[in-house]
Amino acid sequence: MKIVVIGGFGVGKTTFVRSVSEIRPLDTEATMTAQGKAVDDLTGVTGKTTTTVAFDFGRITIDTQHVLYLFGAPGQERFWFLWDRLFTGAIGAIVLVDQRRIADSWYAIDRLEHQGVPFVVASNNFGGSHHHPDKIRDALDLDPHIALIDCDARSRESCKGVLITLVEHLVNLAAAADGRHRMLSTPEGAL
Repeated sequence: MKIVVIGGFGVGKTTFVRSVSEIRPLDTEATMTAQGKAVDDLTGVTGKTTTTVAFDFGRITIDTQHVLYLFGAPGQERFWFLWDRLFTGAIGAIVLVDQRRIADSWYAIDRLEHQGVPFVVASNNFGGSHHHPDKIRDALDLDPHIALIDCDARSRESCKGVLITLVEHLVNLAAAADGRHRMLSTPEGAL
């Protein structure tokens, strides 16, 4: 089962995949060059020295029949063309948000909604000031049914909690769809 971790530049996607993967993750981190620094907006991430240039890949085995494949998408605008390809076959996604740069997450949410990929939003805690979840929800214009949770991408337990929230969201969506399907297929007189 494929899950995509997506969000703006420097929000912690690579760290998230590294923290929770049971294998040594494949990553495409490259040293940021002077040319890249001139193209990418480093606001809020001035200490960043590497960046993802394709995607990150990790794995979590649930049991002998179920494996989660995690794909961390690059966050820079110049790599956004890869996103729709990464969404192909995904059962869901995690939008990682940096509270200091909430607007950087709008495009990720827009693309997921456009592609019809179910998602949850995880606000990565960088140890700075915290905004109330309602303010984050309003700033992102999230529908009430979209889960918004706090996380620390450096913590395996925190990342597992985000993945569990996503799986619960997917189960709830499937149950709701099944209920609608049953309602539509029930003969009128049977109720």
